[in-house]
Amino acid sequence: MNGTRRMRILALEDHDADTRDRVAILSNDDDPQSLKDRLKDIDRIDLHFPHFTDGRAYSQAYLLRKRLGFEGDLRATGDVLIDQLVQMERTGFSSAVLREGVDIADAERQFARFAGYYQGDLASL
Repeated sequence: MNGTRRMRILALEDHDADTRDRVAILSNDDDPQSLKDRLKDIDRIDLHFPHFTDGRAYSQAYLLRKRLGFEGDLRATGDVLIDQLVQMERTGFSSAVLREGVDIADAERQFARFAGYYQGDLASL
């Protein structure tokens, strides 16, 4: 992921229109291990940020990708700010739902601001 953007940015209405059947939703205090035996049957996991200052979903994303090997869509929902998108991607998220009223073009420009990183990310660990 170091320098390569792959995260999908969605408006709230696009997220609501996505009606996949194989979706799991974890609140920020749920243990990702609870999905361990069902991961092969899940296409997407929604991880919730109740407030932008609550970063527990970052840890959940990392655990799901690195320790449990989840390869499906990890989607950030809730109080998602543009400033958080790069870090979300680097910890394993593959899509994010923006708060209502936030311009997707503004969010896309956030990725262009960072051409590379000094520290490792999920892909380089």
